[in-house]
Amino acid sequence: MGLVYADIQLTNADDMALARRKLLDPSKVRSMTVKANVDSGAYMLCLNEHVATQMELPVLGKQSAQMADGSVCELEVVGPVEVRFENRYTHCNALVLPGDNQVLLGAVPMEDMDVLIHPREQRLIVNPDHPIMASKPVR
Repeated sequence: MGLVYADIQLTNADDMALARRKLLDPSKVRSMTVKANVDSGAYMLCLNEHVATQMELPVLGKQSAQMADGSVCELEVVGPVEVRFENRYTHCNALVLPGDNQVLLGAVPMEDMDVLIHPREQRLIVNPDHPIMASKPVR
């Protein structure tokens, strides 16, 4: 299977909370649509420095991360971020990759949105078993 990409909308969730409380004009909520590499082998949402800076996401801490080449590095964690794809959304934190690396949509936000990679079509899809809304086991 080749690389899979999807357009996802990212929104600064802190801005959204302020707008809900009428402390921020809704037009000031920072949001952008990006083309993300969809990788079920990756764990988290990963943004690049440009996206994290442009959205002014607060740094929450740092985490150690193993990269695709096996190297381990310390990366900033930012958030919260709202991620939207079609009729699905989730809120999560994100690792910040250095430079202008590709945005990466990993397994945790994919599972929470109940979306799947369609291998033959090489694209991200809403789970056809639950087309109206996300479904999750709660056991």
